[in-house]
Amino acid sequence: MSDTSRLPRTPTRSRIGPALALAIAAFVIGLGLMAYAVRNTPGFFARGGAAASTARSAPAPAPTSAPPATDAATLALREATLAAQLSNLEARAARTDADTADAAVNAGKAEAILVTFAARRALDRGAGLGYLEGELRRRFGATLPQQVATVIRAARQPVTLEDLRESLNTAAPMLLATPSDWWSGIGSELRNLVVIHRADTPSPLPSDRLARARRQIDNGNVETALAEVERLPGAADAGNWTAAARRWIDARAALDTLETAAITGAFAPPPARATEPAPAPSPDAAAASGDGLL
Repeated sequence: MSDTSRLPRTPTRSRIGPALALAIAAFVIGLGLMAYAVRNTPGFFARGGAAASTARSAPAPAPTSAPPATDAATLALREATLAAQLSNLEARAARTDADTADAAVNAGKAEAILVTFAARRALDRGAGLGYLEGELRRRFGATLPQQVATVIRAARQPVTLEDLRESLNTAAPMLLATPSDWWSGIGSELRNLVVIHRADTPSPLPSDRLARARRQIDNGNVETALAEVERLPGAADAGNWTAAARRWIDARAALDTLETAAITGAFAPPPARATEPAPAPSPDAAAASGDGLL
């Protein structure tokens, strides 16, 4: 072996050391510069953060559209349309008011007709009017007081067709009786022996007149029956029957007038009834209702 191999070797320097030293020096310099910037510029980080947040939160402005242009012709057209609609509404309101008034008039007529019809039925049955007296006075008392009084008076002394028929049968001997004077009796007998009349005229014999009066009553023609009875020999002695027949005739004539007025509406509308206040509940009832609520 040579002598040179025995000499001690000098160690070689590593290259990592200088690079690490340079990196540490650069880091220290950066920290110093940052500290200097923070100290000499207050609010640096706050302004940067606020600006960033404002940039993030601010919405994009919406595009603004220009308002449509409205000219005078468009405004005039709109006004004309609104005026036409208003006129249509006014016409419809007027028609509605007229229809309401007509309905009220027709309802009043119908109620008046029903009242007169019920009054006629009561008279035909010989029953009293009851509450119908007040209805007749309310509806017809102002315009037809005489007819109303006639109907009410006839209802308080009712006469039916059956009453007239039975009374006529009872009074038949009295109506057919000849005068008690013998000379008048002989003259009446001689006149009845031979009766001459036209074929198209009714027989004037008392018995035939009485038969015709009975038939007329059966048909409801009391006025014709009364005319026949008044021509009988004993009509002066049958005053009760004739008075009852006239009362029947007058009542039906008054009813006819009231019915005509009801149909044509020639009567005063009844006054409105005053509404009665509701009675106050008794203490017991109030306590009971309170218990029920509890």
